[in-house]
This record gives sequence, C-alpha cells and structure tokens, in this order.
Amino acid sequence: MIKWKEPRTEKIPLTQKWALIYQIWNRNFLQFKRFWVISLLWILIEPLFILGAIGYGLGSFVSTINGVSYIVFFFPALICTSSMFISYFVSTYDNFSKLNFQKLFTSQMTTAIEPQEIVLGEILWATTKGAMSAVGVSVIASFFGLVDSWRIFPALGVIVISCLFFSCFGLLITTFVKNYDQIIYPSSGLIIPMSLFSGTYFPIENLPFGLKYFAYIFPLTHSVRMVRGLLSTGFDYWMILNLAYLLILIYILIKWCSIRLANKILN
Repeated sequence: MIKWKEPRTEKIPLTQKWALIYQIWNRNFLQFKRFWVISLLWILIEPLFILGAIGYGLGSFVSTINGVSYIVFFFPALICTSSMFISYFVSTYDNFSKLNFQKLFTSQMTTAIEPQEIVLGEILWATTKGAMSAVGVSVIASFFGLVDSWRIFPALGVIVISCLFFSCFGLLITTFVKNYDQIIYPSSGLIIPMSLFSGTYFPIENLPFGLKYFAYIFPLTHSVRMVRGLLSTGFDYWMILNLAYLLILIYILIKWCSIRLANKILN
C-alpha cells in the first residue's frame, strides 16, 4: 500500500525545483535513447511524405499563393502541424499509460516530486520530441532550398512555444479520458480540424467570413502565422499578439494540468 507524503508547503530553491523537473525529462530521454533510431524515423518520415505529396505533388497544380510558390507557402505550416501532432500524441498516449497502467506518476508522488514538476517535466519532454521533428524536417528541407535564411532559428523558437501549448493540451486531455479510445475524440474533433483551417493548406482569407475570424481562436493559426511571417518577411508587431495569446494559454493550461493531475493521483 502506498504511503503518501505530506504536500510540500515550504518553497524550495528554483534550482532544486528545476532539478526535479529535469529528472522527469531525463527519464523520458533515457527511454528514448534505447530506441532512438525508430523514434527519429517516426517523427521524420511522415512529415517528409506530406512535404512530397502536398508540397510538391499538389504544388505542381498551384502556381503561386500570396506571391510565392505553393511549396514555400506550405512548408512553414508543415513544420507547425507535424510538431503539433507529435507533441500532442506523446503527451496523451504516453502519459495516459504512465498515469493509469504503469502508475509511474503515483510512484513519483511518493518522492520529493510534486504534481507541477511532473506536469512541467512531461510537457517539456513532449515539446522536445515535437521540436526534434521540426528541426529534422527543416534540415532535410534545406537541401531543397526551402530553408535558406538565419530566420529559421527564431521560427524554430516559435515552434517550441507551439509545442509547449499542445503538450499542455494533450496532458490535460489525459486527465479527463477514461481509456485510449476516448483520446480519439479531441484528436478528431479539435486537433485535425485545427490542422486544416489554420492557414495551413490555403490562406485564411479564403475561408467564409465567419470561419475566417473563428480560425484565430485556434492556437495553431497563431503559430503558422508567426513561422510563415518570420521565414518570408521577418518580424512584425502583430506577432507580439500572436505570441502573447499562446503564452497566456500555456500558463492557464499548466495550472489546470497540475490541479487535475494531483486530483487524479490522490483520488
């Protein structure tokens, strides 16, 4: 029978807190190292297939969009959507197993680790895997002339923030679902529609009037807009609003996830 510790009431040094978070992240990294070849293939091959099929295949039928070739228009959205899917699915399926079958989070709660450290460690790991996909696809795309500027670095910074959001969102979903099948509902009802109507395959301006503005509720819309803008023309002041929107959502979700996870473990 598990003996619960008393909740930590005193504040600990920030360095110690981050050391606990790193332990969570590092456990996932050590697991990743055992199967790194398969894991890297998984996070790279699918985006590259999409790049070839949509970017070059469909792009051969579309001359230009917003003054650039279709493949140049599509590539920023590709690295945003592929990293979104990976961060979300790592944060849902992997964490559902840790929470309900492996009872890993329960075991961690008997140590000095608190729910917020578990949340931060897990979302940082899911963010890491999503960012790996974006970096890997960007490196390969550079050989095709799709990445030819230093502006890819701030764009990848935006990808990291986007991955943070979808990692938080995935972990929050994990605290609500009862089984693996229920993960499909938010995936099909939110994640996939977001990947279609966030300015990914066509400009948002082409959407009907109501849907055009509704699309700005989607966090992915703001990620795609920033990455596409940074890669094409550089920084503009509207990106501050895009970034603020994502950061506010991330802050809310981290707090919510910590409360939900603690309740799931302790109850």
